[in-house]
Amino acid sequence: MSAPVVVHPPVPEGGRRVTARGEFLGTAYGMVDLIEFLRRAGLDLATIDLHDKDLIDWQGGGPETWEPET
Repeated sequence: MSAPVVVHPPVPEGGRRVTARGEFLGTAYGMVDLIEFLRRAGLDLATIDLHDKDLIDWQGGGPETWEPET
């Protein structure tokens, strides 16, 4: 089973697309954006771990990566 939230690889313009169960939530430019998208999606932020691979599939880098490699 794949993670319900996907943080896609950084794009050249900056930021990362975020989807939940295939639905586009927005483009995050940092953790604050990601947390807001997850809150809007109904996740209880007090109980989630952003490093939980069963919850979030970090593609193209982990939570510290918001710009593409040059």
